[in-house]
Amino acid sequence: MRVVVLGGGSWGTTVASLAAHNTDTTLWCRDPSTADSINRSNTNERYLPGYALPSNLGATTDLAEAVTTADVLVMGVPSQVFRSTLETAKPYVRPWVPVVSLTKGLERGTALRMSEVANEVLPGHPAGALSGPNLAKEILAGDAAASVIAMTDDVVAEALQAVLTTDLFRVYMSSDVVGCELGGALKNVIALASGMADGLGTGDNTRAAVITRGLAELSRLGIAMGGQAQTFAGLAGMGDLLATCLSTQSRNRFVGEQLGRGRSLDDIHAEMNQVAEGVKTAPVVLELAAQHGVEMPITAEVVGVITGQIDARAAYRGLLGRNLRRE
Repeated sequence: MRVVVLGGGSWGTTVASLAAHNTDTTLWCRDPSTADSINRSNTNERYLPGYALPSNLGATTDLAEAVTTADVLVMGVPSQVFRSTLETAKPYVRPWVPVVSLTKGLERGTALRMSEVANEVLPGHPAGALSGPNLAKEILAGDAAASVIAMTDDVVAEALQAVLTTDLFRVYMSSDVVGCELGGALKNVIALASGMADGLGTGDNTRAAVITRGLAELSRLGIAMGGQAQTFAGLAGMGDLLATCLSTQSRNRFVGEQLGRGRSLDDIHAEMNQVAEGVKTAPVVLELAAQHGVEMPITAEVVGVITGQIDARAAYRGLLGRNLRRE
């Protein structure tokens, strides 16, 4: 089985490395210097400097060459270029090849999950997601981790589970594609809020409250949209939320922290070389919440901050000023 991963960022590179332990794997990179670094020295110096990659992992900038031979197509590009990248790849994708999304976001303008985008661009191809509390550098460093492969077809899911599992990376199966994708996308918004709390200098009590109420908030919307409650209590829900809210490696937590310190979004983005999906996702989540009649106060305050209507301190005052209610 030949795995092709599109996207040479930190997580795409890491998943390609995991697959390379089990099968023939190629990583497509938009940046020639990234592909050259992987092929020449088995490192991704731009996104993962100092971390060794498997010697049998190959990289290319030729999309057609990579995709033509793919038995599994893994999408590791940001949500806002997911559709365009897949449309470019479409002429070279063979029939029935599964599409696995690593992207934890929602498409602006359509509010679609990434598997829904894949179904529109490549109808007839099984589409799902890999999601969980997975920090790229820790996995490459050899720390144990677990994730969930979500596909509606169990036969496909079992095959992908075998391809992605290693001695230290355990992959569970789920048929709840909706819940796994929404858990991954919505937790980024809560991580922005958690980061803001850190930036404001609040303590562990505040952080715990934000994470806990954030989990309740994302679960409400996820269930309203067809996800299963148990998914949001598992790796793709609570697990991913904890890792993203607490880790210093989390891009969304970092952006939130910097906003809490009073920096502008433009300044923060200027020093980052990867996308914090929560910034683009938060307004889409608020639109979905309105459509489904779900109240999401944390998300509403986060949107207020990232759109410049209020600052982080005012956002927290707004949350504290809400009417008391039963949990």
